[in-house]
Amino acid sequence: MDKEKFYKVLDKLILPLFTGSSFVGEEESSPRDAEVALGKQNTLLLKLNKNDDYRIAIKRGRPFQQFEVNLLRIALKELNDIYELHLQDANYEQVLQQKAIEKAICESISPSTANTMLGLITEMESWSNRTYEGKRTTFGLIINQSDLEENQQKIHYSDILNKDFSALLSDGKSSYIEFNKDGFLMGYISLAKVRSYVTTTPNEFEFVARYCNERRIGIALTENGDLLVFRNRSLMFAKRKGVWNVYSHEEVIQLLSYRSNHSLKDIRRAIYFTALDCSFAYNGGVLVYLNKDMAQKALAFINAKDILLEEYFEMKKELELDEAGKLYNVATAVQTKKMFDCSYEEFLEKNNCVKTLTLRKIIAGKKFQELGRKMREELVGMDGAVVIDFDGSIIAVGAILKIEAGSNEGGRLAAAMNLAKYGVSIKISQDGQMRGFSPDKKYSNGIKALFTVN
Repeated sequence: MDKEKFYKVLDKLILPLFTGSSFVGEEESSPRDAEVALGKQNTLLLKLNKNDDYRIAIKRGRPFQQFEVNLLRIALKELNDIYELHLQDANYEQVLQQKAIEKAICESISPSTANTMLGLITEMESWSNRTYEGKRTTFGLIINQSDLEENQQKIHYSDILNKDFSALLSDGKSSYIEFNKDGFLMGYISLAKVRSYVTTTPNEFEFVARYCNERRIGIALTENGDLLVFRNRSLMFAKRKGVWNVYSHEEVIQLLSYRSNHSLKDIRRAIYFTALDCSFAYNGGVLVYLNKDMAQKALAFINAKDILLEEYFEMKKELELDEAGKLYNVATAVQTKKMFDCSYEEFLEKNNCVKTLTLRKIIAGKKFQELGRKMREELVGMDGAVVIDFDGSIIAVGAILKIEAGSNEGGRLAAAMNLAKYGVSIKISQDGQMRGFSPDKKYSNGIKALFTVN
């Protein structure tokens, strides 16, 4: 495959798989170099054939992991095998290339069950474009990497999943159909009472993630047409909007620390899980996690009426009175002083801050990481931003942030980028994409893109 075509294949099939990755050049290579290798500064070096004299470098905001390197080795081998067929039909070649990615994903998860898994995914993809009695179908399938006695191998998935009745057998959340590694039916699984384990998954798929240990693989089809793949009590892959994505949860959680010693992992995990929950619930939102000693600067962008804790209100009050003292407009200065010439409780009552009073009652002084996942998801889903101090204290929920003049971004993105100067911010789009930003003085606007996850 010539270099130009290889670039096109990588651009179309590989970069979308590793969300947020991009080309950053190439380097000379010899037959001694591996087709896929980790490079410097979060880069990955790729070539299709051992004898190619170059390797293309791709980069993303978070490090590539060894399982991702293995996945790419399999994918590039599959793509090279297709190229060597010298197909004349470009459309047919593209279909095979897409299937090569799915096959590589299945091989990377479990070589012994790859064929069964690929077949199940193909069947479920056909259902993602269908409805049953006018409703989108949801499915849940488990692959148990166990053998069955020959006399038990009677009903194969290919006999079931193409029938209409199969749409009613599972819901992809609390109920699943279980097959063995060769695709023969084992039975029905209700996950409502599955034992509790630590998982890394969207909240509504907690039960299946618990059930899917090293011996079990779960595949769920959602009402939005997403395909999710679980193993080792974690969401590993998802196909959303027709594109497969790899999930490297722990690497993103680590990035949220932004090299800060004060950052506690339970806060970072709570922030990431909340963003993940909002993403798969298709709720937009903005989450801001401030660095230590940056709350006062961030308060300049937050309306006093949105502040949930008295100590931060007092900081804001000091800022506003200080600014009022600099104003040449005497009337405005007097009005500001009058507004803040009261206690925090009086300020909330006087300004009829019903939302803030309600949230204070509901949150009851708890820190972000102390709240339940569903509650955190609902708070972030409110219009506006959730702003959290370095220790997890919730400064504001649903805050409409001031946007600096000259911003060309949408409201949520502009707000996330503004406060990224003072910590890590995450913008969750209503289409499910998560984008993280952090401070970086090397860039003209003082921030850099930290990660992107679809």
